Amino acid sequence: MRVKVDDERCQGHGLCRISAPDLFFAREEDGNAYVKDENVPAGKEDEAQLAADSCPELAIEVE
Repeated sequence: MRVKVDDERCQGHGLCRISAPDLFFAREEDGNAYVKDENVPAGKEDEAQLAADSCPELAIEVE
């Protein structure tokens, strides 16, 4: 599974970081989310999907 954050859509709400704190991080300059690695580690798939489902801006894509 892969996960991506659309920087154009992200507004920095932080719900992804609450849902999956091991996968999503906040940039210091604007608070927008990013992932260090688009490849979701085994066992973290549900967290990645929860983060995508929780995003009010629909800025997270999971494949």
